[in-house]
Amino acid sequence: MAEPFQLYIDGAFGAAEGGATFKSTDPSTGKAWALMPKASAADTDRAVRAASAAFNAGPWPAMTATARGKLLCRLAELVTRDAAIIAELETRDTGKVIRETKAVTGYVAEYYRYFEGLADKIEGATFPIDKPDLEVSTRREPLGVVAAIVPWNSQMFLAATKLGPALAAGNTVVIKASEDGPAPLLHFARLVHEAGFPAGVVNIITGFGADCGEVLTSHPLVARVAFTGGPETARHVVRNTAENFAVTTLELGGKSPVIVFDDANLDSALNGVIAGIWGATGQSCVAGSRLLVHESIQDEFVARLARRAGGIKIGLPLDMATEMGPLATLKQVQRAEKLITESLAAGAVLVAGGKSPMGDGYFFEPTILLAPSAELPCAREEFFGPVLSVLKFNTEDEAVALANGTAYAFAAGIFTQNLGRAHRLTKKIRAGVVWVNSYRAVSPIVPFGGNGYTGYGRESGLDAIRDYTRTKSIWINTSDAPMADPFVMR
Repeated sequence: MAEPFQLYIDGAFGAAEGGATFKSTDPSTGKAWALMPKASAADTDRAVRAASAAFNAGPWPAMTATARGKLLCRLAELVTRDAAIIAELETRDTGKVIRETKAVTGYVAEYYRYFEGLADKIEGATFPIDKPDLEVSTRREPLGVVAAIVPWNSQMFLAATKLGPALAAGNTVVIKASEDGPAPLLHFARLVHEAGFPAGVVNIITGFGADCGEVLTSHPLVARVAFTGGPETARHVVRNTAENFAVTTLELGGKSPVIVFDDANLDSALNGVIAGIWGATGQSCVAGSRLLVHESIQDEFVARLARRAGGIKIGLPLDMATEMGPLATLKQVQRAEKLITESLAAGAVLVAGGKSPMGDGYFFEPTILLAPSAELPCAREEFFGPVLSVLKFNTEDEAVALANGTAYAFAAGIFTQNLGRAHRLTKKIRAGVVWVNSYRAVSPIVPFGGNGYTGYGRESGLDAIRDYTRTKSIWINTSDAPMADPFVMR
């Protein structure tokens, strides 16, 4: 078993209170591979207080925006340097295939570079108000302590979308890494330390709900909560923030549609559907888990898709040839099996996959279900796994109705060669992200987030910087004359 990992609090590495640890499981074997520190309520409180102290005094609040940007630049360099190490840790701890974790971790550095560039471009404004003896301006200021809750499925990316804008704006941060795979972020803490951030500016912990997550999100010194995870946990987070009135953003689940019209380039559409549902083993908040296909091409398209599904190389995630690794937890395997069973009983037709291969690990086959109705469990509920539900449509209006017929509204894909149709549908479909003739592409420059049950708020882009600041209005009296009647508001 690997050496125990450590918490990072107030610029120092250390064990959890009382030396408490928990075992982290390698999903490809189902066996424990490392010990992780189990943060207590006292550890969590200590991390928040360290962040609060660093925000209010010391070198961080005195630092110029340009200097903050240079620290982010250094962090980007270190992420690039250690990308292979981090990728291997993430693959070992979560089961994501190494070919993706390497690519994503390398690209994560670009997020820190982007927010480095924005650090000294957070601007205020002046106002030509109707009072000639007063000058009014605004400045945007950091919020304070940010609690960043990061899930296991894309930790480095989702941490960067929170940490980058938070630090660029001058906040301090406590990151809670998921207990289902915290290794990459606990290693990342070493890079934060090496980059030279002042003690307490970034704190990285991991642990379980009551002692860690609940204490963190309800802490009176936390000013903002940035949460990515499941809807049920999000409800607890929102209730917790009622105690501290923290600004909250949520990035939750999805049941994203991929719409394939009869005029689409079918080779491109096939790759888009595969990227959306079997990339990352379907463990993505933007997973394209609902295929809406024009009835005239349904049989041909689904048959081709089934053949491609049968050819996907499932195997050990550390093998660069592997295309689909295991699910991250046994619970996910069990959920997939349950929803498939319920859907088949309700009339779904199994086209491909549908089971967990024999042997060790949490593997699950690429699965296709024909859904005669949008009311079936497979068409309504999020699997967070490699299960695709297929529904057919005839008209454009039917496609839009099916796409919008869900409480989720995160992402959507459209495959068509009709430019007018593409523009019409990007307006009509309720989603935070819409890809046309593409899927699962991201950039630090572009806002990312959903609506409805997928949460609220945006990460990345200029919107993110604004979400980590608040506006202060400044009034300056330029007249030498005494103030007017003090009993009358001006």
